[in-house]
Amino acid sequence: MTSHASAPVRLDFAGGWTDVPPFSAREGGIVVSAAIGLRAHAEVVRGGDDIALVSEDLGEAVTLRPGDSTGTGSDLPLLRAAVRVLPVGGCRVTTRSDAPPGSGLGSSGALDVALVAALSHARGERPDPEATAALAWRVEAVEAGHPGGKQDQYTAALGGFQLLTFEDPDVGGRRLPLDPAFTTELADALVLCYTGVSRFSSATIARVMAAYERGDEVVVGALRGLRDTALAMGEALEAEDLAAVGALLARNWAYQCRLDAGMCTPGMAEIEAVARAAGAIGGKAAGSGAGGSMFFLAPGRRDEVARAVVGAGARLLPVEWSSDGVRYGDG
Repeated sequence: MTSHASAPVRLDFAGGWTDVPPFSAREGGIVVSAAIGLRAHAEVVRGGDDIALVSEDLGEAVTLRPGDSTGTGSDLPLLRAAVRVLPVGGCRVTTRSDAPPGSGLGSSGALDVALVAALSHARGERPDPEATAALAWRVEAVEAGHPGGKQDQYTAALGGFQLLTFEDPDVGGRRLPLDPAFTTELADALVLCYTGVSRFSSATIARVMAAYERGDEVVVGALRGLRDTALAMGEALEAEDLAAVGALLARNWAYQCRLDAGMCTPGMAEIEAVARAAGAIGGKAAGSGAGGSMFFLAPGRRDEVARAVVGAGARLLPVEWSSDGVRYGDG
């Protein structure tokens, strides 16, 4: 009567924003991302007459009658959409995430995947990871009305290091076959920190893509630059070239900051400055920017950079790679 599922959040090394329509539909996007050990969790307990939806992260709960989950609603629209698309009758659905809300680590996408997996399991179904990711994106972007790209759901469902391609409606790509010794070296050189400011990307996405639709030359050029940077990042990771990875993180962040005036907040600029001064060779915002988390590459200087960003008010988060994606059960 109880179904559990979890899915990892991610670090997007390069190409984020190019998975968002209409750019992904017209020109095709490329994203390099990696699943990390922080996970989103969903539990479905079947039984009873009502549908109880609980978000432990938000401290919110809502009770519905079966069949009464239409519309996005003002309370827990993602959970409402999930039980509408995958009904299981009376139940209690509980979600939580290891990552801070609005962290920029793709936690809502990972939560989508965990929700779809847990509800599918409760219905006696077990779709493959790609189908789970596709349905999870539809639940969030279409049914819940929170438009965005698809990289979060696919990385959460598939796990590992991914080079993903987006030519709407198709999603392709491949897992990067990186040597475990190199990924350990990479993790040991990374500093991931939460800026302390939650960010919710819908408004920023709307502004950026409206500028793309207008043919804004700066935004169009930046999006194409992000896509090219993702291709180069995949090559740098496969070549085990940390110096190139650092330079490409910096290049990606420079392109990203051209997309919108609010992309880099004053607090983020301060954190970046102290990280650079302490020895980081490159870094960027995780996800869409304008708050959330940042990560920096600092081979041989990780401890110094970690102390510097904490001194600037950030909170450190762990970096452990997750080779697997969506999981069923308590794991």
